[in-house]
Amino acid sequence: MKEPPGPGTGRDYPVSVNGSDPFILTLVGLIGTLALLLAVVAGVGVLNTVVLHTRERVHDLGIFKAVGMTPRQTIAMVICWVAGVGLAAGAIAVPAVVALHAYILPAMASAAGTGLPAGYLNVYRPAELALLALAGLVIAAAGAMLLAGWAAGTRTASALRAE
Repeated sequence: MKEPPGPGTGRDYPVSVNGSDPFILTLVGLIGTLALLLAVVAGVGVLNTVVLHTRERVHDLGIFKAVGMTPRQTIAMVICWVAGVGLAAGAIAVPAVVALHAYILPAMASAAGTGLPAGYLNVYRPAELALLALAGLVIAAAGAMLLAGWAAGTRTASALRAE
């Protein structure tokens, strides 16, 4: 005798979202715009940090250039200055955001009087989370490229006079 299907089993019914619905298109556009704005704000924050860090170490750059550091080595040094900060930021931010997501989403669903499937909470696999953490390193290195070029082009004498 065949047993009846348990909970969560049975027929599979195809479900799709109407992609031409104006509300869905507006919602997707709004989410995309907000994500773009967040990325721009993060990039400006990284650039600000790199500018402050590089300006703070201009005298050190002058000393290194005086003893023979090449422009290519200067660029590598400036990028390495921010790489650790970017990696630490990614390593701290990703677990914090995952924990915040796991706390806020069920609270929102509970307030709306609905349940959430596990697929809404377990969004990323561990490999994807590791890549997101490494994105902090990539963003920091990309933000440092402009300032690294400035630091490489700074004259040794003017860098030594800066304090």
